[in-house]
Amino acid sequence: MWATQVLKTLAKAGITSRAEITDATMARRSQYVILNKDPYILQAADVLVEILRRMHKHQDKKNDLLAELQPAHKIAVCS
Repeated sequence: MWATQVLKTLAKAGITSRAEITDATMARRSQYVILNKDPYILQAADVLVEILRRMHKHQDKKNDLLAELQPAHKIAVCS
């Protein structure tokens, strides 16, 4: 279970930090991820799903897969 404050600022204020994105990527190693219920929870859930979907190519639990990276401009994190 991953129960750090995953995307807490995004869920609370609608913005996020690089550290929170990193925490969300590390959540790929767990079976469950807990988000706090805040005003922007749906946006945070959408971002988390997209991050975990992308990380599927790069990490499997504790094993790095070293898949091809995509340019940052192709990543739409927030709308």
